[in-house]
Amino acid sequence: MKIIKYTLGVLLFSVTAFAQSQNEKKPAKIKIYTTAENTTLKLTQTDDVFFSKGKQPLEIETSIVVEPKKTFQTFLGIGGAITDASAEVFAKLPKDKQKEFLNAYYSKENGIGYSLLRTTIHSSDFSSESYTYIKEGDKDLKSFSIAHDQKYKIPLIKQAIKTAGGKLTTYASPWSPPAFMKNTNNMLQGGSLLPEFYQAWANYYAKFIKAYEKEGMPIWGLTIQNEPMAKQTWESNIYTAGQERDFLKNYLGPTLKKEGLADKNIVIWDHNRDLMYERANTILSDPDAAQYVWGTGFHWYENWSGGEQMFDNVRKVYEAYPDKKILFTEGCVEKFDANKYQFWPNAERYGKAMINDFNNGTVGWTDWNILLDQNGGPNHVGNFCFAPIHADTNSGKLIYTPSYFYIGHFSKFIHADAKRISSAVSRSNIISTSFLNTDGSLVTIVMNDSDQDVAYSLMVATDKAEVIIPAHAIQTLIY
Repeated sequence: MKIIKYTLGVLLFSVTAFAQSQNEKKPAKIKIYTTAENTTLKLTQTDDVFFSKGKQPLEIETSIVVEPKKTFQTFLGIGGAITDASAEVFAKLPKDKQKEFLNAYYSKENGIGYSLLRTTIHSSDFSSESYTYIKEGDKDLKSFSIAHDQKYKIPLIKQAIKTAGGKLTTYASPWSPPAFMKNTNNMLQGGSLLPEFYQAWANYYAKFIKAYEKEGMPIWGLTIQNEPMAKQTWESNIYTAGQERDFLKNYLGPTLKKEGLADKNIVIWDHNRDLMYERANTILSDPDAAQYVWGTGFHWYENWSGGEQMFDNVRKVYEAYPDKKILFTEGCVEKFDANKYQFWPNAERYGKAMINDFNNGTVGWTDWNILLDQNGGPNHVGNFCFAPIHADTNSGKLIYTPSYFYIGHFSKFIHADAKRISSAVSRSNIISTSFLNTDGSLVTIVMNDSDQDVAYSLMVATDKAEVIIPAHAIQTLIY
């Protein structure tokens, strides 16, 4: 009997101890992915670290403080543009390289999971030639046809959508109306849409959307005009803020509504951060125009004048018009030079812009050409630029630049409908942004553009983890 009592006592003790151990919270694990200069690290899972009970951080330390309970904008997606140039280069690749390329961008498992897609309404500079969808002078649009796009662009868009799992948030942008609709009778070198063609041009957008959707490519939205304040050597068209407002509220908005396309999201501005606040004020302060606006689009080329990128202007629009969205619609590294495929500051330009733009309220981020050739084109006016991936059309080789991996640190890990959450860095030697995915996972992206490794603490509530980021590196932390 004594033996039985002893055994029962041990059993009761063991059950109690097991229950207590199950109730004890295990330290949360952080998965870390790193890309770093002068290493083999490219979106590589480099370490697992664990949270422990944190102490009050000191001013001499570098800390990232995250507060998941404070949420901001809802994440739309990240992607790039399928231009004529991208599609023409893609068509020259061997089949195995085409498959590799598609997976690299659009596969969630084997690539970086792009979910946004921008394309052009007829030609841009990144086309082999200027073209439209109608015969010149056809103001009634009776000759409208997207046959030109059936050769290269549409097949690539369809393959991208398929690789992405059947859905890509797709929007379109025009560079210029047909020449006869403009006061210069020229698609290039700026000029402006003549008032007598406002309605015909609005009808053109509707025809484009319906033609693409008939081909099985849903159009989420459109921007009114690519870079409406730039007189370029290529396709370009100028709208003052007042002209864009009036075209939208009197023609484009009502026309899309009349054509059963009121659900399409209209994006204004689609130009640099410098004047985005002025453009937003002019259009969004007019209720008749604002009713048609989903949000404001912007580019990153305002440093053409020698100044810095004006990230604060994004925040000012976000604060002034919180009921409207903000979307980065284009950015690329200009002045192609094949000797700079692996030039690390190009990638850091992406990391810095993406972190700052998201922290200032941006919901989505769209790179420019997804693919260019070994010359930075084709481009019919010689405006050769970089893309995250290039193809040598002579050898069929794909060239991945560091920018591809930097973008991937965001696009691969932040999921649709994630919320940006409050976070702050205690010192200026790193920058960071954080998101809460709908599955409950937290994502913190950290960038170090200095020449030194940086030790920092990730702090969430009372939990703290110690991390080191290499010099000239970007990390994604999942926890």
